[in-house]
Amino acid sequence: MFATDLDGTLLRSDRTISARTAQAMENARLAGIEVVWATARARHSVHTLASSCGFRGKAVCANGAVILDLADGTPEIVDTISIETSLAATAMEQVRALIPGVVFANVGPTQFFAEPEYAALCEFADHHRHLHEMVLADTLPLDVEPMVKIVARHAEVPSADLYRTAVAAGIEGVELTHSGAPYMEMAAAGVSKASALAQLCAIDGIDASEVAAAGDAFNDVAMLTWAGTALAPANARAEVIELADRILPTNDEDGVASYLEELVAGS
Repeated sequence: MFATDLDGTLLRSDRTISARTAQAMENARLAGIEVVWATARARHSVHTLASSCGFRGKAVCANGAVILDLADGTPEIVDTISIETSLAATAMEQVRALIPGVVFANVGPTQFFAEPEYAALCEFADHHRHLHEMVLADTLPLDVEPMVKIVARHAEVPSADLYRTAVAAGIEGVELTHSGAPYMEMAAAGVSKASALAQLCAIDGIDASEVAAAGDAFNDVAMLTWAGTALAPANARAEVIELADRILPTNDEDGVASYLEELVAGS
């Protein structure tokens, strides 16, 4: 198995998948290598990207909380792990007390619920949603559909600092992470890209030692530590580069494609 993060790793800086990368993924599939996307992105965004390049594999979304199967071109939800409403409410209260002025959104498998103040800070690229595609609510969480992720941001505090502060404080009942986006992310305790990939490997009879994984940000650390081979593009965060077994060319240089081409040539 080859698992890859999307933004900053598989995608170029313009957030597209190059023709070279698309071909490399297809050649790897034909050579017997299961290519899995592992991302913080939501179902609709992954579907758009998969359609743009013809990807028909599995995708780990929401940092491990949602697993999709794109085999027939549609994003079929295979599994979800949600955050209990009471635990979500408690975690949000703790973060509010820790950093006054923080605002939240709750992400479901298909819907996005945001406080108006959160939505006001958003650009389309943050969640690949326009304002009219968000459900605005003064009070969160809403018991409408299972919650797979909580996102938190602040108008003045950088998201990486928000993440480090929350980690240091020990927010209870959730898994904290950061993907490099302008917000901090929370999933159910124990959920990560690594936990979802381990689930897929158990189904397919693949050992972790037979997995190579590529990523560039904090939310990739668990996956890279778990996989038999840890890869990072040269543009990755310093903390990620330190734990990588191998540094690939940057995302704009199609580093993932170059690695897949080597694997196929070797096979």
